[in-house]
Amino acid sequence: MADTATILHADLDSFYASVEQRDDPGLRGRPVLVGAGVVLAASYEAKAYGVRTPMGLTQARALCPGAIVVPPRMRAYSRASKDVFAVFRDTTPIVEGISIDEAFLEVGGLLRIRGTPTEIATRLRADVRARVGLPITVGVARTKFLAKVASRVGKPDGLLVVPPGRELAFLHPLPVERLWGVGPVTAAKLRERHIHTVGHVARLGEAALVTMLGAHAGRHLHALAHNRDPRRVRTGQRRGSIGAQCALGSRPRPFAEVEATLAALVDRVTRRMRAAHRAGRTVTLRLRFADFTRATRSRSLLTATLHTRVVLQTARALLTQARPLIDERGLTLVGVAVGNLDTDGAVQLELPFEQQDDHGLDAALDAVRDRFGGTAVTRAANLGRDLGPSVPILPD
Repeated sequence: MADTATILHADLDSFYASVEQRDDPGLRGRPVLVGAGVVLAASYEAKAYGVRTPMGLTQARALCPGAIVVPPRMRAYSRASKDVFAVFRDTTPIVEGISIDEAFLEVGGLLRIRGTPTEIATRLRADVRARVGLPITVGVARTKFLAKVASRVGKPDGLLVVPPGRELAFLHPLPVERLWGVGPVTAAKLRERHIHTVGHVARLGEAALVTMLGAHAGRHLHALAHNRDPRRVRTGQRRGSIGAQCALGSRPRPFAEVEATLAALVDRVTRRMRAAHRAGRTVTLRLRFADFTRATRSRSLLTATLHTRVVLQTARALLTQARPLIDERGLTLVGVAVGNLDTDGAVQLELPFEQQDDHGLDAALDAVRDRFGGTAVTRAANLGRDLGPSVPILPD
């Protein structure tokens, strides 16, 4: 099937906002913003006014004065995601989830059973609409990269098939930002050299791109610009990290309050790690500032852990390092993730063995929260404060 476009990239449209519109008929056809201080999702009616994520709510309301703001409901989104993935798995057994609202599907072996990839994609979109009540866009191509590009170009609520033999004609007129890995900084470097489209990138030699962007980025973009992506759709892939983030709003926050929020996020992340029996070795802090710039800080531990105390100590150290930036720019979002996860939760003991009994304390707190709810036990620093929902960290 190498000469047939058999890879589907299915991507829900404005997922959080679409769930809100599905569950509240009064929001349908109206500009909807989901967020608390920062826009987490915007309906296409709001995007028409220039609203984008992760824009501050104040700026979003200025662009779209008639927007309706609703707080995020993570349980509803999680339930909707599970329902959609059930549709994916009913379509094909080869499903690779990318995030809460998107996945790759391989349908090359289903021709006799379910029809052509285009017919399968058409039916998939109808099934998601009928069974879950949400709009979804599907891109179909021979490579994962191009299928994802096709779904983005086909939005909203569309189906776009890139036929073999027409891939480069479709890809090359697109702006350079369509290439994976091209963010604002790389795009600016390319545009300074009058490189505006994917076709412009393709016409450059690999050596020129390596000189311009570095070895890894240069080779990566050269391959994608020629639609070279050998990766296949893989099932059974476990998540490489577990994380959560929380929007802080636009008002200034004392550093102690940011620390308290970070501690609450670490509590939630490490509880999920223990539930999944996944120990991790790399702690990553993610920050977004009032000027919409971002910063990421990471530190790797000598051994994997799933203990709250160890992760929190590391996360606090990273936050302290970033304090000058926080004081200078103001903070609107903080997130923490633990990566380099092992497969079975095995944790190597360290000398000296008479260390603090983190396991017993963590297990006791987990048992209380499992029985009486996640807010049954909280840190003293967070008493009387509503931290709002934490959002799982998703790929950028």
